[in-house]
Amino acid sequence: MSNNVPDIRMIFVTCPGEEIAKRISRGLLTEKLVACINMIPKVTSMYWWDEEIEESTEVLLMIKTAQEKMNQVIQYVNDNHPYDVPEVISVKIDDGSREYLNWVADSVQK
Repeated sequence: MSNNVPDIRMIFVTCPGEEIAKRISRGLLTEKLVACINMIPKVTSMYWWDEEIEESTEVLLMIKTAQEKMNQVIQYVNDNHPYDVPEVISVKIDDGSREYLNWVADSVQK
């Protein structure tokens, strides 16, 4: 980003239920890998799995972190998620409140 605004990512992770979503969220926060996580319950997901179309109700995590923490976040989710192939995708945040983006970056610094 320009003007010394930090490179912040929004990561999306789906979980099979609230208990697992909270466990993963607390772990990511405890490890200071992320600044904030929003949990959106009761998301209907439809997808291909084992050559069939599946439908399930999941919890969507919207995770905010700095770019330099991405690999650690992906590894943490992969190590702690019950799915064989957990969804972990990120989007670069191109613009937003400078104060908020700086807060995200400062929150994940050790």
